Amino acid sequence: MSTDPLWTSRRVLALAEGRCTGSLVRVGRQARGWRQRDLGARLSCSASTVSRLEQGHHHDLPLLRQAAAAVGVPLSLLTMSLGLSSPPATTVVAVRNSAEEDPMRRRPLITAAVLAAPLSLLAGLDTALAATPEPTGTPARTLDTRLAAARGQFDAAAHTDLLKALPGLLADTHQAAAATRHDLDYARLSCAYTIASQLLNKLGHYRQSRLTADRAATYAEVSGSALAVAAAARELAAVLRHQGQESAAQGHIEAAVARVETTGLATDAQTAAFAQMLCSTAYTAAAAGDRDQALTMIREAARAARDLPNRAPAGRLFPMTPAAVDLYAVGVHWALGDAGTALEAGRNLRADQFPTIERKGRMHTDLARAWWQQGRPEQTATELLAAARLAPAEVRDRPAIRQIVDDLYLKHPHVGGVRDLLALTAA
Repeated sequence: MSTDPLWTSRRVLALAEGRCTGSLVRVGRQARGWRQRDLGARLSCSASTVSRLEQGHHHDLPLLRQAAAAVGVPLSLLTMSLGLSSPPATTVVAVRNSAEEDPMRRRPLITAAVLAAPLSLLAGLDTALAATPEPTGTPARTLDTRLAAARGQFDAAAHTDLLKALPGLLADTHQAAAATRHDLDYARLSCAYTIASQLLNKLGHYRQSRLTADRAATYAEVSGSALAVAAAARELAAVLRHQGQESAAQGHIEAAVARVETTGLATDAQTAAFAQMLCSTAYTAAAAGDRDQALTMIREAARAARDLPNRAPAGRLFPMTPAAVDLYAVGVHWALGDAGTALEAGRNLRADQFPTIERKGRMHTDLARAWWQQGRPEQTATELLAAARLAPAEVRDRPAIRQIVDDLYLKHPHVGGVRDLLALTAA
C-alpha cells in the first residue's frame, strides 16, 4: 500500500473497498489539479468519457486502468477496487475493535463485510456459467414453480436467496431443454438466464451479465417466443448500455419492439411487452444523449400503456402499468440531465402503485437520483432512507446507489436521515 497520505486516507480506502474505481480516478485527478479534459487529453478520449468513467457509467477496463495509472492510483488500491484482491485484514480488525468510533465513519467498511457472503455466492454462479453443473434431480414438472419463485426473489430484493437458487435452476432448465427440445423448455431456459442477467445487472457485475443476457437471447430465438425474445433483449440492452455500447443496445431493443408489434398486440400481455420495449428504447436513447428519440419513445410508451390495468396480473412477464411508465419517465429525464422534469414526472408516484418490493425500492432510488442531480441532499437522503426501509439490498447492493450514499456521508454527514440510512444499509 502507498505511503502517500492521499492514498492511505479512510475515505480513499472506503472507495476502494466499495468498488468505486472511478471515484479513485477522480480523487487522483483532482489532487493533481487536472480538469476532466486534461485527463482526457492524456488518455486520447473526451472529457465526457472521463466524466462517465469517474461516475461508474463507463466500463472499458483497459481505459480505466490507464486512467488510474495516469493519476497515480496505487496498484494495490486499483486491484482492490476491481474486486481482484481483498482489503487488508488489519482494517477490519480495527473497525471491529473500535467501540468508540463514529458508526458513520465505519459504514463503508461494514458494507464491504456485509457484501462478502453474496460475493462468495457470485463465485458459485460464475462457476455455473463456466460449466453447467449437474442437475439437482428436482422433477422437471416443478420448473415453472421454481422460475416463478426466482422471479419472486428478485422482486423481493432477496438477492442472496436468488444467488443460491440460480446455479441449480440453470442446470435443471438446461437438462429439460436438452431432453425434450421443445420450444417451451427453451423459453424456460431463456427465462432462467434472463433472471440471472437482471440480478447481475443490478449488482453491477456486467461481464457476467453480458454472458447470461447473450445466452438468454440465443435460447429465446430458438424458442420462437416473441415475449421471451423481448425479455432477453431488454436485459442485453441494459448491460450494453452499462458497457458504453448504446447504439448496439438500441438495435437490440428496436428489433424486439418490431417483433412484439407483429403479434398485433391482441392481448394485454402483448401490449404490456410493447410498452416495456418502448420504455427501454427511451431509456437507451436517453443514455446515448438522443433527446428527441428518448422523449418520443416515452410518450409512445405512455400511449401504449394508458388502457392497461393499474394492477398487472400476477405472473405477467412484463407487469407494465401507467405508473410503471411514469417511473421510466423519471429515469429517462434523469439520464438526459433534466432533474426538474424527472421530479415532475414522478410527482404523483406512490409506493402503493407498485406490487413488488423491488419496484417500490426502485421508485425511491430513481427519485433520489433526480434529487441528487438537482443538488438537494435532504430530499436525496429522504428517498434513499425510504428505499432502505423497504429493502436495504436495493440501496446496499447497487453500486451506483451505494456511491450516492457514500457521497452523502462524505459531503453532507449532518443531513437528517443520513445516520439512519447508514445504519440500515450496514445492518
